[in-house]
Amino acid sequence: MITPLSAGLVVAGLLLAFVGAAVSVYAVTLTGVLVGAGAGYLAAPNLVGLIAVDGLVLTGGAVALGAAVGGFLAYAGLSFAVVAIGGLVGGFGGRFAVGPMYATDAAGMEGTLLLVGATLAGVAVGALFGFVLSRTTLVVSTAFIGAAFASRSITPATLDAAAAQTTVEPLLFDVTAPAFLAVFALGALSQLGLFKFGYVTTLVGLLPGARRWTAGDDEDGAEST
Repeated sequence: MITPLSAGLVVAGLLLAFVGAAVSVYAVTLTGVLVGAGAGYLAAPNLVGLIAVDGLVLTGGAVALGAAVGGFLAYAGLSFAVVAIGGLVGGFGGRFAVGPMYATDAAGMEGTLLLVGATLAGVAVGALFGFVLSRTTLVVSTAFIGAAFASRSITPATLDAAAAQTTVEPLLFDVTAPAFLAVFALGALSQLGLFKFGYVTTLVGLLPGARRWTAGDDEDGAEST
């Protein structure tokens, strides 16, 4: 059943996937809001009993506070936020896409070390790309995160499960799922097309504050949006 919350996550995911990097200040801030809200939602159960407030109110307050803090930090430090987002996506890809290729036949500590190594390598590569190729990193990252929500790979139910178990395990999903791959690929290609054919200029002209993003252009050194 599609609830307003589920529909909101899907819409936010589609926006990130298809126009995220083109309106970078909004995309990074929206990503910060989503990550902050998720962190607040996961932390809320640990606060029950410590704060004398109704559970539902406490959860709502934690989500709102997390969203506000995440959005503010992302907006205030855009360059750092892109590096962090790149590292987050890179780490996820290293752990669940690359790591299993090497750790499948390894057992015990060896397999764990291989997965940890792949994760750390993914974080390092993602962060490096975020620093050197900001626009490209933002295209890939927003398409990836947006696809996770738009394809319903991450849903309110998985967030509930993660909050109940105080673990991120329920939030992990199959990166080879057809729906996820379709939205990810179409979103990334769409965003690259917006830059290639010059539609970004029109978009940022309609959105106040979009030109605040001043990361270097990945292709010709010109100021990007």
